[in-house]
Order: sequence, then structure tokens, then C-alpha cells
Amino acid sequence: MDIYEALYTTRMMRRLRSDPIPLDTQARILDAAVRAPNGGNTQRWHFLAVDDPKLKGQFAQLFRQARALEYEKFSSGTGPMAAAAPGVDPTAHAENMRRIKGSGNYLADHFEEIPLLLFVFAIDDLGGANIYPAIWSALLAARAEGVGGVMTMVLRNCEDKVNELLGVPVEEGWRMSAMLALGYPRGRWGVAANRLPVQEVSSRNHWDAPFGVEVPQPLWPPQDGTETVLTAVG
Repeated sequence: MDIYEALYTTRMMRRLRSDPIPLDTQARILDAAVRAPNGGNTQRWHFLAVDDPKLKGQFAQLFRQARALEYEKFSSGTGPMAAAAPGVDPTAHAENMRRIKGSGNYLADHFEEIPLLLFVFAIDDLGGANIYPAIWSALLAARAEGVGGVMTMVLRNCEDKVNELLGVPVEEGWRMSAMLALGYPRGRWGVAANRLPVQEVSSRNHWDAPFGVEVPQPLWPPQDGTETVLTAVG
């Protein structure tokens, strides 16, 4: 698979089939993840795969409880992503969050059917600088294998219970960074169409200075087999 195809079409897939992911596929995904860059090559990460039905059932209950708490905060305007980013239409933001909540509802309602839960742990992670490259590598590798996934931090709302269920040695400093729900997707891969263009979210040398070029449409895939001609501005 072309690297740009993987980069442009790896989406957060929340509607997943229950088909098991073969162990050799899981191995390739994690082998790609552990090649990710990390500060000082300290490799202070641990990936814990969960496919036991009973354990998944327990996490399903926790996930639904934690998610209800998240959306209670969101509804009151205090949760993460409750407010639109500067310059973003609040109505459009609310509609986007409504759509995401719909697919999130599906994930929560069918949590027990997710074939693989991948919990990611780290030590002294500096805001995720050392673990998120590995998580993104795992998602890209999964995309290459035809496996979809979504990263969620919802279960951090009940981190103590997660640690208890998984036997995490917290005394060594391990903290849960995120969980990936992985499975073969029910939806289709595709380029996200609802992104603000590069020139609206980028600048050069100063915050309010133009980036220098306009990108009118996604640069992959090439339209009609030809590359998009970019226009310099500023």
C-alpha cells in the first residue's frame, strides 16, 4: 500500500465486525508499533491485548459507564471538545459531535463484539510524546492489514478498575495512555472530506502570517491522474 494512501485513508472506525483478527496479523501490527520513534529509545511502553470474552464483557460495562460520564460533562459544557475551536462555526461543531456520538453509541452498544482491545501503557510519557507515535504506527499498520480501529481514552475515567482487571504493576509507574478497539470495519475506507484546508490552520514565521500556499483540495489521490497545481500566496 502506498504510504499516502495509508495516511489519507486511516480513519477512526467505530463500527467493527466481530471476526477475529489472526495472531500473525496482530503481531505485524505490534511489530510496526514498536519501531516508532521515542525519546532516548527508552521504549517505556507496554501493549496489552485483550480478547477474552469474559474480560471484554467487564470492560464493556466500564466503557458504557465511563462514556456516560464523559457525555454528561460534554452536555454541561465542561468536558473535552465541548467548545468549538477558534474560528470554527459552533453549529458545525455541534453537528460534528452529534455525528461522532452516533458512531460512538454503536461502539458502546456492541463493545462485547470487538475482537481485540489493545490497551497501551507508558511511564513518564510527557503528555504522550513517546507513546502516540507508536499508537499511530499501530493504526497505520492495521490499515495496511485491512483492520480498522479507534483510539479512545474513555476508560481512563475508571483507571483504577482497569488496572485491577489487568493486573497492571502501577507501583512501577505504568499509566494507561489509551485503548485501541480493533476489528475489520463495517464501513468503507476513504479520505476525510470535512477537514479545514491547510492554509486555514497553518502559518509561517508568525502566527497570523500566511503559510504561503493554498491547498484547495486533498492532494491524494491525484485528480484525473494528475497532480494538483498549488497556488502561492502572500
